[in-house]
Amino acid sequence: MTQTTESLVGGFADAVFDAQTVFRAVMDAMARPGTIGSVLPRVAPPSPLGAAAGALLLTLCDHDTPVWLTSTLSKSALPGWIGFHTGAPLTPEKTEAKFAFVEAGAQPPSLAHFTLGSQDYPDRSTTLILEVQSLEGGPRLELRGPGIRETETIAPKGLSDTFLRQWTDNRAQFPRGVDVVLTCGRQFLALPRTTKIRHLEA
Repeated sequence: MTQTTESLVGGFADAVFDAQTVFRAVMDAMARPGTIGSVLPRVAPPSPLGAAAGALLLTLCDHDTPVWLTSTLSKSALPGWIGFHTGAPLTPEKTEAKFAFVEAGAQPPSLAHFTLGSQDYPDRSTTLILEVQSLEGGPRLELRGPGIRETETIAPKGLSDTFLRQWTDNRAQFPRGVDVVLTCGRQFLALPRTTKIRHLEA
């Protein structure tokens, strides 16, 4: 399959209904940090992007939302896929991105390199869609904060060694800051900037 062909296929079968379904799932995940959600509509973005990340892209991105991609994603058929299915503009500048996508196994940029919003408009920040090796089986992390009754435990596999330090710095900017959604395959979980994260002892 050529890159041109890949750009035309793999989108939502019912763009409106499927996007609404995914949007509700994303909002539920943001309201309940650490809860694993699943993408139900079938979607097949160009490799190496996974299904959940692709579904979030189709749901959240449009012609008013600049998108930043890693160099690997930029060299794939994904830019054409984004243009055909969403019309979202691509930007090489992290500070201009409304959404940023990082494939599994790639070294993500520092969270501080993206736009954090402003005190008056904290919503004008980047949301990072970060693919990981797995949402289970990794180091155990404890979550606290809004939307969590007491604590929530997650164990993503494939986060960088510096992620927690970066996350602590990110939270210190509140109400500014980056929100993160971790994805793997058809699953995802949300980490809003309000969430406190710490390592649990093995």
